[in-house]
Amino acid sequence: MIEVAISIRQPYVEQIFRSIKKEEYRSRPTKIRGRVYVYASLRPGDLHGFSRLGAEPGDFPTGLIVGSAEITDCRYSAPKHCYAYHLANPKRLRKPIPPKSHPQPVWFRPF
Repeated sequence: MIEVAISIRQPYVEQIFRSIKKEEYRSRPTKIRGRVYVYASLRPGDLHGFSRLGAEPGDFPTGLIVGSAEITDCRYSAPKHCYAYHLANPKRLRKPIPPKSHPQPVWFRPF
């Protein structure tokens, strides 16, 4: 059973579910492995990322749990000076759902 969610900004969430983005970069490592919910945060990320997908801010869901992905590894990425959470097997929900708990910047328990 999935217990935690990771908060990620759009359009990065959409890139994960299209299997374009395979790593999520963070300043801190994680020991979490396995399937986690993916929460699309309210605040947008890189605006150029939207244009690369042929989209605009507002085209993708925000403020909702949109699916899940497996975290298979976490390694330090010297070129980016941060940690890469390796993502695999993304699964989009048919209908995004709002979390019952207040989302946090990285990890939170959504239900």
